Amino acid sequence: MPRPRRFRWVRAVPNVTYFKPRGIPLAQLAEVILTVEEHEAIRLKDSLGLEQEKAAERMKVSRQTFGRVLTSARKKIADAITNGKAIRIEGGDFVIALKRYVCYDCGNSWELPYGTKRPPLCPFCQGVNIHRAKKKRGWAEGGGGRGGFGQSLRF
Repeated sequence: MPRPRRFRWVRAVPNVTYFKPRGIPLAQLAEVILTVEEHEAIRLKDSLGLEQEKAAERMKVSRQTFGRVLTSARKKIADAITNGKAIRIEGGDFVIALKRYVCYDCGNSWELPYGTKRPPLCPFCQGVNIHRAKKKRGWAEGGGGRGGFGQSLRF
């Protein structure tokens, strides 16, 4: 029996989750399913140009695992482009990374997903002295597994 898969950390679920070739009706298209973590691997390596080691750290996986995820994603995208298939982004085992904020007036802290704006007021005391948490700042450090800075999702 294989051991359970570790969650891969992603910054956010993509806003656009479907791509299709132009001029072909949807009913006639075959689909390729790209998981959210495969999308994140493509984003980190190919869009942002990160080295594989740094990208693997951000997703909290080994370099070898990151390489397997990236290879799988590239094969699926190549299949879709060369054979005229649609790409649907969904599913996978992942954790959405969160940003932690601290109110220096009341001392409370809370987390928000990446992509949301900095809160103007503390939700506890309505103070304006809000800062990103210094400890474990950034989504590539600390945490891991299901605790800390993340919201786990399994589809």
